[in-house]
Amino acid sequence: MNLQPHRSTGTGRVLVAMSGGVDSSVAAALCQREGHEIVGVTLKLWGGPQDQGCCAVSDVDDARRVCQQLGIDHFVFNYAAEFERDVVNPYVDAHRRGLTPNPCIECNRHVKFDVLLDRSRRLGFDRLVTGHHVRVSRRNGMPRLRRGADSVKDQSYVLYMLSATDLADLWFPVGEFCKDDLRALAAELGLRTAHKPESQDVCFITAAAGRERFLAERIDLHPAELVDTAGQRVGVTPAVELVTVGQRKGLDLGGAALERRYAVDVDVAQRRVTVGSTADLMAAGVRLVDHRWADGAFTGEVHAQTSAHSPARPALLDADGQLRWADPQRKVAAGQAVVFYDGDEVLGGAIAAGHLT
Repeated sequence: MNLQPHRSTGTGRVLVAMSGGVDSSVAAALCQREGHEIVGVTLKLWGGPQDQGCCAVSDVDDARRVCQQLGIDHFVFNYAAEFERDVVNPYVDAHRRGLTPNPCIECNRHVKFDVLLDRSRRLGFDRLVTGHHVRVSRRNGMPRLRRGADSVKDQSYVLYMLSATDLADLWFPVGEFCKDDLRALAAELGLRTAHKPESQDVCFITAAAGRERFLAERIDLHPAELVDTAGQRVGVTPAVELVTVGQRKGLDLGGAALERRYAVDVDVAQRRVTVGSTADLMAAGVRLVDHRWADGAFTGEVHAQTSAHSPARPALLDADGQLRWADPQRKVAAGQAVVFYDGDEVLGGAIAAGHLT
């Protein structure tokens, strides 16, 4: 098939992003089952060492072989430069500034649903298909993002930035399925990825070297003192840039603590980490920046989720877009996403920049 720009005639020409996992494999098979004209594409994102995460050489090979099984064309798009610029470099810079970034969200924001989606449109595909566990419904005639049917595998948190314009050109066929059913369907179809284990690790950080070595090769890491909430020195940490709010493991407190203590504040400029108890880790709300809304700014009661697998908790968004919990919750590390829900529907999200007292 000649992968050149083509003006869609509504014949169901779809581009399927193939990660080499079972979800995208089944997504392609479901598209084929409905009679669509399908092209599979795998993204080459990271050119450095890799022994975990998505988009490895073995994943490209698995995607290619699944496409062979389905009898569809398969291409590889090289977005390594965009990935370095929009995901890796900001990840490194965030740590330099004492933030806790989420590179998977930025990859979705800048690469998969920006560069790739734009290319899909320019090539004349009717929709871009992925294997994400989310659903799309309509409210007031506009597409809205919803949680996937499998609450354990739901990925709406990492896709909160998708606009109605984006959603109109996207399709998530596996969003209505539970993971076990997807694997059973993949096995029934004889797909080589049916029993392939999942990987949720950061693709550009190797298990062998780890995050510390990866960052040390790119920025200077600085030791910092650990102090308690009264300002008394209680220990040291070798790299303040590696500490995140809420962290407990890896803090050298000299064995003096009688109760669990956590990092409750990280000050890179002063090279100081404040540690405290669970009570010291609690906050009344989250200060937010860089809001993205599904349908205009929202004010009122929501349920807010602060990580991919944490429960959504009741909160109130004020007129300035700041969030206050119904009951105090653990502080959210600056740099993390906070996503707002009405039931299973995404209202929007923002980036944590601090806590409210």
